[in-house]
Amino acid sequence: MPSDSLILFDIDGTLLRGAGPHHKDALIEAIRRITGIACSFEGIDTSGQLDRDLIRTLLASSRLSQRTIQRALARIMHEAQLCYQQSCHIDLRSKVLPGVVHALDELQRRQIPLALVTGNLTAIAWRKLELAGLRGYFSFGAFAEQGRTRARLAQVAAWQAKRQGLVTRRCTVSLIGDHANDIAAAKANGFKAIAVATGLMPLDELRLHSPDLLLQDLTDLPFDLLFAFPE
Repeated sequence: MPSDSLILFDIDGTLLRGAGPHHKDALIEAIRRITGIACSFEGIDTSGQLDRDLIRTLLASSRLSQRTIQRALARIMHEAQLCYQQSCHIDLRSKVLPGVVHALDELQRRQIPLALVTGNLTAIAWRKLELAGLRGYFSFGAFAEQGRTRARLAQVAAWQAKRQGLVTRRCTVSLIGDHANDIAAAKANGFKAIAVATGLMPLDELRLHSPDLLLQDLTDLPFDLLFAFPE
């Protein structure tokens, strides 16, 4: 039976923290392979960003025209995924944040569909979850190459769930993330915004963005309340 609830999860800072340098290195190496340009993340804030935007930021100081950057973007994103898959073989299970496994187990037990909404490119996201032992909880999601904004990605993930018949047409959708951008993406779609202070944004800063639910970490996730939000 279709569910009346859908839960969308961010990855970095929400499910995992401190997954190593391989992700950033893959973006830098992909740019080098495709354009020949050497880049660095020094001085760049990567939290809450989409990989496609990070690639653009890395190329911003180059002499490439915007047209050339746009034409190279798809190739760079494809190459970055190959680079990550080739280079990242570490065990990420120790990087899973507190409360994550219990929360996913409980949501799965309640037969609530779970999906990803992440700024990671597709293959990078799935590889991270595989290495963290979380791959089996998720079967679909929306990723960096599928939309220009996080709000659009959240919309895409919800649409996929409805198209697959996993949820009712008027289901309650909740987006769980660690950044103000996740809160904004949820609000832009009329979804419930659940913020966890397990990323780089502290609790007090997240509170300024008025999420529907604010938690220290997923250990505190109140399951009954989660499905009883007032409309």
